[in-house]
Amino acid sequence: MSETKIQAESRTEFGKGAARRIRRADKVPAVLYGHGTDPVHITLPGHETMLALKHGGANALLSIELEGKSQLALPKQVQRDVLKGFLEHVDLIVVSKGEKVSVDIPVHVVGEPGPDSLVVTEHATVLVEAEATHIPEYIEVSIEGAEVGHQVLAKDLELPQGSTVQLDEDTLIVNVTHAPTTEEVEEELAEAEAEVGIEREEPEEEAAEGVAAEGESAEGETQSE
Repeated sequence: MSETKIQAESRTEFGKGAARRIRRADKVPAVLYGHGTDPVHITLPGHETMLALKHGGANALLSIELEGKSQLALPKQVQRDVLKGFLEHVDLIVVSKGEKVSVDIPVHVVGEPGPDSLVVTEHATVLVEAEATHIPEYIEVSIEGAEVGHQVLAKDLELPQGSTVQLDEDTLIVNVTHAPTTEEVEEELAEAEAEVGIEREEPEEEAAEGVAAEGESAEGETQSE
């Protein structure tokens, strides 16, 4: 993975008002920290940062250019606007060449399985230890022609040299199971609806019993008076 150069600026204004002003200027407030150093508050160009994260994904390697110096970093936390999707804030962690880091890598399933089969991805991402400048963008798993019962375990994953999976080797990643027929799906739905119906009836019966008990209790109190 090649790094993307991002020209940063030092940030001296803080708070919600300052953050809004930064975003209105198409920039993103960010903080750079790690390796025992004090956090460095910076501002990143909005469009370039958005493209870098879109291209490199959650583990995009960035070269932060600040005041004539370069620092490699990985996104640790990215905050986006829920509705519009623009970047609100980015936390970056300092890394160096040769350093090992643990990151979640997405699993990409490719190929068409055999007939009457259903592919279930048990782990959409896998924790991997890799060299900071050689983090794989994704792990490809082929299920081309796979029959029902075929399984891909953590030990079966193919990774670039120097990268290792940080999971038990027998962890199930992808499972090829029997695809349910229309009749089986309808039967499961009918059973689920029946269970919901039973759950709805039980509270009503319990409530009725409770009302009856209260009535009997009240009647007993009246007679005792």
